[in-house]
Amino acid sequence: MLNKLIGLFSKDMAIDLGTANTIVSIKGQGIIINEPSVVAVQHDRYGKKDKILAVGQEAKQMIGKTPLNIQAVRPMRDGVIADFEMTERMIRYFIRKAHKRKRLISPRIIICIPHGITQVERKAVKESAYSAGAREVFLVEEPMAAAIGAGIPVSDPSGYVVVDIGGGTTEIGLTSLGGLVLSKSIKVAGDKFDKAIIDYVRQNYNLYIGERTSENIKIEIGTAIKLEEELKIKVKGRDSSGLLSTIELGSEGVRTAIKEPLREIVSAVKSLLEEMPPDLAGDVVDNGVTLTGGGALIRGLDKYLTDIIKLPVKVADDPLLAVAYGTSNVLDQEALLKLITNE
Repeated sequence: MLNKLIGLFSKDMAIDLGTANTIVSIKGQGIIINEPSVVAVQHDRYGKKDKILAVGQEAKQMIGKTPLNIQAVRPMRDGVIADFEMTERMIRYFIRKAHKRKRLISPRIIICIPHGITQVERKAVKESAYSAGAREVFLVEEPMAAAIGAGIPVSDPSGYVVVDIGGGTTEIGLTSLGGLVLSKSIKVAGDKFDKAIIDYVRQNYNLYIGERTSENIKIEIGTAIKLEEELKIKVKGRDSSGLLSTIELGSEGVRTAIKEPLREIVSAVKSLLEEMPPDLAGDVVDNGVTLTGGGALIRGLDKYLTDIIKLPVKVADDPLLAVAYGTSNVLDQEALLKLITNE
């Protein structure tokens, strides 16, 4: 009876706790927060993490620009919690922002996690949410959330493959009958693309650029295939002599830069396809592969993958928010929640 009463006054929440962005949905309202997973902290003179200055978009603007006593922290790395305390503070901040008041009756929270994380890491995610004020915490695996968000009928007795390329991890899943028949998680995704671009620019142009510049290059001219008309962008940075400099970078250069991370992702997809049960393989030939996540927005990635695996590949309608939509949908459907979380 008490739980039912509490449920009337609390707003259940879904959190896509991503390496790059944290997206929060509230039951009946949809997505209300979509901000970078970054916390800016000011250290006191003893070097302790003393005061939270900013969280989310405001904190991301500080990356690479802070004085010595301020640090912009990304508490999620490669899809897992790298800094427990900062993750807890970040979750608490987003919960309070979502409810627009400081005191609230504890909500139920569903959190999306990468498939490959350990039991210790799963426990850390749950404890962060409980410490931040959750009444109940459910975990849903990223490939399943991505499939639901992409509109795949996961409860059908048919096989569907989803490839979610996020910030820290690429999650590949084969769904059927409300579960993951096969899944793989590799720590090669958006962040590795960014690092590959940084390395390429340094090695070929003797120019040092930061994470934000590299991410912008990826978004503006990133491509997995040779384009009919090459795209170009002006890139500013510091050369080895310490002088500020500007170069013009083309999409062909970026394609060369990200070639190796793309190969690793393709290799993981092929590995899952090779392990697929024969009965589901026939379904996948018909249904193809669905791409989600920010990485799915790289130009020509669907064609690049199709040419290698010889299966139809399509990009989800809103790939960047597919996982968040999926997690939110689970929140609205009690039966689906029980089916895919086993809780």
